[in-house]
Amino acid sequence: MSDILKRFLIYLSAERGLANNTVDAYGTDLKLFFVFITANKKTMMDFNRQDIIDYIYTLRQRGYSYRSICRFIASVRSLCKYMLIEKERADDPAENIHRPKGWQHLPKTLSVESVIEVLKATVESRYVLRDIAMLELMYSSGLRVSELVLVEVANLQLEAGFIKVKGKGSRERLVPVNNRARQRIEAYRKGVRQLTLKKRTSPYLFLSNRGLPLTRQRFWQTIKAYGKAAGVELSPHTLRHCFATHLVEGGADLRSVQRMLGHSDITTTQIYTKVSTELIRKEYNECHPRA
Repeated sequence: MSDILKRFLIYLSAERGLANNTVDAYGTDLKLFFVFITANKKTMMDFNRQDIIDYIYTLRQRGYSYRSICRFIASVRSLCKYMLIEKERADDPAENIHRPKGWQHLPKTLSVESVIEVLKATVESRYVLRDIAMLELMYSSGLRVSELVLVEVANLQLEAGFIKVKGKGSRERLVPVNNRARQRIEAYRKGVRQLTLKKRTSPYLFLSNRGLPLTRQRFWQTIKAYGKAAGVELSPHTLRHCFATHLVEGGADLRSVQRMLGHSDITTTQIYTKVSTELIRKEYNECHPRA
């Protein structure tokens, strides 16, 4: 990794206050871009606009999603602005490079029945109570995986039916928790969590077998296993999409959904109205005799 890239990632974390998972994602994107330009005999100091465009094309050829490519564009634009500020470069090769339009993919979602099958799925594990509590909470409250694994016990307000969550940019929000998630969390806290901690203490709710906060990677593996048991393709973000889509389908106000998801801009939330419209269209095409 180049020295400028290392300093940029430190800047994102220390100065901009971005969440660790966002900084990690930017780092992964830019390391791969660095490998790409190095193969073309370029450096961070002399790559140009065409190099960025060529790399975007390469990502599309490799089957990267719209979301992943947009994240790369955000990463490289931030890097270029940083290099201008630090006077590492006199130009901005990412200037006027915007998110590609016309090929946005709607987020994957599941029916209510499929989500219920996931929540009822059986996987052989000592930590079933923990796993089910995490799945129920994610679907109940629409948490990001980075928020879920770092939920603190002190932020649970289960009797009131809420949980306090620290999201992107360290912004805090209160999110409702339904009764099923609350019951699952209480069962986990009184059982597996106490056995895991023994005589130790931890501020975090969901713990690994070593008493440390569960990692995003470990939860990713867990949710894949439950999806497989239920016969569906599942990721942490799929459950978050299901939370939002099912609320919108049920008539929830978009501003309320925005606040629950922790979106800073309502245009990000509006994609769920498109998802809902697509589901209506699918139902119509499948059920209307002359569709």
